[in-house]
Amino acid sequence: MNRRTAIALTAVVIAAAGLTACGSDKDSSTDSKNTPPPAPSTVAAAPATPAPLASAAARAGIPPKPDAATQAAYIRALNAISPTLGSKEERAVSRGRDTCGTIHSFPTDHGKVVSLTQQRFSGATQVTTEQTEKILTVVQTHLCPKH
Repeated sequence: MNRRTAIALTAVVIAAAGLTACGSDKDSSTDSKNTPPPAPSTVAAAPATPAPLASAAARAGIPPKPDAATQAAYIRALNAISPTLGSKEERAVSRGRDTCGTIHSFPTDHGKVVSLTQQRFSGATQVTTEQTEKILTVVQTHLCPKH
């Protein structure tokens, strides 16, 4: 599942929760003598990643976001390859997690994994195949060591 789909689904869940929390505009003074006031609404907060999305991502081989120490080590390792790779940390982590999904999806096609990773990490500066191989090692070491 890509990041845009996850964001869109999260927005829908939050919007639905907001709509269910809305009350009516009915004037309560007409029946307040016989009817107790309604109990406060207890709408549960939506989880940071809804369970269906989290399990779908896990099935696709995309790991959860790393803890702060793991993320810092990952960014340091990327910056050792090229200082521009880890300059936008959230983007670098997202790309790395997506790369775990690619590794999971194509376990026997290393060429495809390299090609997709190279495309994913190339931005203003094109990464080389040699850099891509190093990126794959860093991603596997820090973000998806199970693969």
